[in-house]
Amino acid sequence: MSSRFVAGLHVEEALQVAEEINRQGMAVTLDSLGENISTADEAHRAAAIYHRLLDEISARGLNANVSVKLTQMGLELSEPLAHEIAASLVQHAVDANSFVRIDMEGSPLTQATIDLVREIHARLGCSGHVGIVIQAYLFRSASAIDQLTRDGIRIRLCKGAYKEPPSIAFAEKRDVDANYIRLMQTLLSSGIYHGIATHDEAMIAATTQFAAEHNIARNSFEFQMLYGIRRDLQTRLVQQGYRMRVYVPFGSEWY
Repeated sequence: MSSRFVAGLHVEEALQVAEEINRQGMAVTLDSLGENISTADEAHRAAAIYHRLLDEISARGLNANVSVKLTQMGLELSEPLAHEIAASLVQHAVDANSFVRIDMEGSPLTQATIDLVREIHARLGCSGHVGIVIQAYLFRSASAIDQLTRDGIRIRLCKGAYKEPPSIAFAEKRDVDANYIRLMQTLLSSGIYHGIATHDEAMIAATTQFAAEHNIARNSFEFQMLYGIRRDLQTRLVQQGYRMRVYVPFGSEWY
């Protein structure tokens, strides 16, 4: 069952999946599974996989980038360690003309993640090579997006997958959806290339309608979906002239 949603256990398998997705006219984000490591050595080993991915993406000419969780880079062990590793990956992406997306995790790490991305993005040469994820179910997301777009940082907008208390997050789906649409409209109006990550056809319809009504070009943003989920919808959006990026996880930590 997992083979539909996880590209394989090893880097080579993930790269082969990326090549096939590229042939279908879609971009890829590669994600080496794993988080909450317990030693600095584990963090450096996880980072080495991403450095290899960046090299292989460049060597093979793939339309792909990488997505990284900061807890996999040691954030809960040492913020300086995670910062050093993330900055090294972004510098590698600069040298390879690629891009690193820093994933968002649970709310205790939200501010640290935002701070790290803003600091690295502000470094000479790093602008446009590092982005972040914002979760629509958090109350704070609108103000975070205002700050991040002022910095020119690319955002992946998702609904959010962590269990959060009602004191900081919308509990009802209809409220999450309404906020998602508001945030999507802010992103599409920003003039920055963002990712609209959803499998929800209502959210997709709201996005395409807003773009059409405001003359926002279809190539000025991208939809993002998970590997193996709604392949029919992925194909249909590409056929309609929208950009699609498929988020491809791999590795042995999925179980």
